[in-house]
Amino acid sequence: MRIKVWDLPTRVFHWVLFVAVTAAILTGLQGGNWMVWHERAGLLILGLLVFRLIWGLLGSTYARFAQFFPTPRKILAYLRGHWHEEGHNPLGALSVLALLAVLLFQAGSGLFSNDDIAFNGPLYALVSKATSDWLTSLHRQGLWVIVALVSLHILAVLFYTLVRRNNLIRPMITGWKPAPPDGSRASSARGGPLWALLLALLLGAAAVWIADGGLLPPPPPPPPAGSLPSW
Repeated sequence: MRIKVWDLPTRVFHWVLFVAVTAAILTGLQGGNWMVWHERAGLLILGLLVFRLIWGLLGSTYARFAQFFPTPRKILAYLRGHWHEEGHNPLGALSVLALLAVLLFQAGSGLFSNDDIAFNGPLYALVSKATSDWLTSLHRQGLWVIVALVSLHILAVLFYTLVRRNNLIRPMITGWKPAPPDGSRASSARGGPLWALLLALLLGAAAVWIADGGLLPPPPPPPPAGSLPSW
């Protein structure tokens, strides 16, 4: 017997986000001409996060925030060994929500950042230089928070998979996991209609367009040739 835990949109989101965050970290550390790709990775991350927020409200059973939100009661039950549900456990849910929040701030602050050389975020013109410098500083510090949270997430997954023999990787690839061996009833994920998926995709794409300066007025055209002094 097996049950469906993770729907396809959640699985695709998870792995694309992992690749995008890795790319953002590496290109950000490299700097220079790689900042163009750093910005693209950041915009992709922002779009993915907006998609996940919508999918967390309208998606299938175990993708919904209401299902796995880590209330104090759930956390206490888990620590006492009395929590036996599917999806994210309460401590895992804390990690997921923290990572989503930090990534959302990181993607948002990057829109207004600068490197004092040649790179400005796509919404840099909307804030003062002092505000941009402040957000840039927070953006750089946030990198190490993300590295720590991602590392903790990976270590936790490996611990559950290798030590506790609860494979968390395979369900995030296939969507399925074995039914509980104790005979308790566990139902497969339901919900996540097509209209909800299309809405989440549309809002995610709209967020990327806006974040990339889609609502800003176009830059002034360059002066015609010969209108500037040759010196």
